Amino acid sequence: MSKLPDEAFRDTIGTIDDEGNRKFIFPKKPSGRFYEYRKWVSYFLLIILIANPFIKVNGNQFMMFNILERRFNIFGFPFWPQDFYIFVLFMIVGVVFVILFTVIFGRIFCGWICPQTIFLEMVFRRIEYWIEGDRGAQIRLSKQEWNAEKIRKKGLKWSVFLVISFGIANVFLAYLISSDELIRMIEDGPSNHLSTLIALSIFTGVFYFIFAWFREQVCIIACPYGRLQGVLLDNKSINVAYDFVRGEKQVGRAKFNKQEDREVTGKGDCIDCKQCVNVCPTGIDIRNGTQLECVNCTACIDECDTIMDSVGLPKGLIRYASEDEIEKKSPFKFTARMKGYTAILAILVGILIGLLFLRTDVEATILRLPGQLYQHKGDKISNIFTYKIINKTNGDFNDIHFKLIGIKGTLNVVGNQTLTVPKQGMSSGTLFIEINQFLLENEKTKLKIEVYEGDKKIETSTTSFLSPRSFD
Repeated sequence: MSKLPDEAFRDTIGTIDDEGNRKFIFPKKPSGRFYEYRKWVSYFLLIILIANPFIKVNGNQFMMFNILERRFNIFGFPFWPQDFYIFVLFMIVGVVFVILFTVIFGRIFCGWICPQTIFLEMVFRRIEYWIEGDRGAQIRLSKQEWNAEKIRKKGLKWSVFLVISFGIANVFLAYLISSDELIRMIEDGPSNHLSTLIALSIFTGVFYFIFAWFREQVCIIACPYGRLQGVLLDNKSINVAYDFVRGEKQVGRAKFNKQEDREVTGKGDCIDCKQCVNVCPTGIDIRNGTQLECVNCTACIDECDTIMDSVGLPKGLIRYASEDEIEKKSPFKFTARMKGYTAILAILVGILIGLLFLRTDVEATILRLPGQLYQHKGDKISNIFTYKIINKTNGDFNDIHFKLIGIKGTLNVVGNQTLTVPKQGMSSGTLFIEINQFLLENEKTKLKIEVYEGDKKIETSTTSFLSPRSFD
């Protein structure tokens, strides 16, 4: 069965030629109302992205993802391995939010919020326009021989790209190892931290490769979100869409002729100028409908509005709209599926907030030493325990001690030294508990142990105490 001509585009992507080779995109420099909005949103998000690892909340880095030490900070909340379930719930909430956002507004996240798009379109491509010029100038420069002009422009561009990639790599490293650690390493000098320097070089190379060469291929090939949107979108989702009803009408699109009345001839409002294609950063034709390459960047909206205004036709031929709105003139409705995702998101957010309130800054675990039974010491029974205290705060604990609650007995820490737990650190050790036999009613007694820092109780832990089955 042969394919329809207007569906052939779905067999290929705009950045690959017929022979399977990479085809570079030279998009026209965008301009217009939405582009101005995107610039302000992008600059605001760039400031947040760069500042996040250097902002402190109660002494905690605002955002940190220290995978090696399994320590994470999200919005100033520190998460240790013991809090991993909360971190996972954070991620699930984020995924559900993106799904809900996609169901309603399509791939708007990619065009307005995604760091890949922001860096590529608002940093690297703007530098490229500044050095090499707009679309036509870039195409001519790419085709010309390597003369002094081309070497100067390409060399300057690549040098600037490398410097910016190095800066991004440093910010990325601050997210991974903390900004304090990064600053300390810089002050110590690279020769004292060769492994970090190697990692920084690798990150710089990766970012340089992505923004200097791979570019939009990240969104088209590497990122799974483009394919995910295919199962999330429906006819009621709002996307950057071409109004094919108005654009094609009875006759179809045709070049503009100011001498004719297109209402009389039945020609569509699309004048087939192809400026929406030239300005697209992924090289697609939005008139073919929703495509996985489209990142909803709105560049085609601005360009089409400019053209429509210049030929005296109404704006909005390409706009934010659902397929039902274009074809059936149906207004936007909050569908049952959207309500379902919203309910799930609300439940997850409620659970997350509850867990954050129940979470403590100190975590103490006291467990009976595995494989050890009780010991007789005269009329007393002794058990040996291990303890672990995790200090999630930004202050040192210098006087830790334990109190046995609810039953009379003695508790002795091995070593009998003053216990300390550093900030954002952990301390562990061994302790003995001795209890008179007549106080033990059965072979396994639940004990409650309070942990104090000086006179302040910071945590309560429970454990079990083994004793003989009978005392006859």
